[in-house]
Amino acid sequence: MPQKKTPQRSCVACRQTADKRALLRFVRGADGQVHLDPTGRAAGRGAYLCADAACMAKASKSHLLDRALRVRLTEQDYQKLGSEHASLVSQQDSSVV
Repeated sequence: MPQKKTPQRSCVACRQTADKRALLRFVRGADGQVHLDPTGRAAGRGAYLCADAACMAKASKSHLLDRALRVRLTEQDYQKLGSEHASLVSQQDSSVV
């Protein structure tokens, strides 16, 4: 019996391809607000980042989420998203241990 394919996505910062569940999804909802989507199922346009602080820093510096989500984000938006990213990564790290 053939195995089911796992969905692959690429990080908008480092461009590495990985399993969809290994990456963190940011989503622009219908209201235009961008937030972190821990479930990976929220409705809206999505962009994926590695669970790495360097990728979040690169995305913030180069405004990569702006392009991927087709929205204009401010520095405060990137700071908020960066803190959400860091907290989710630390939660994932503590649950693995």
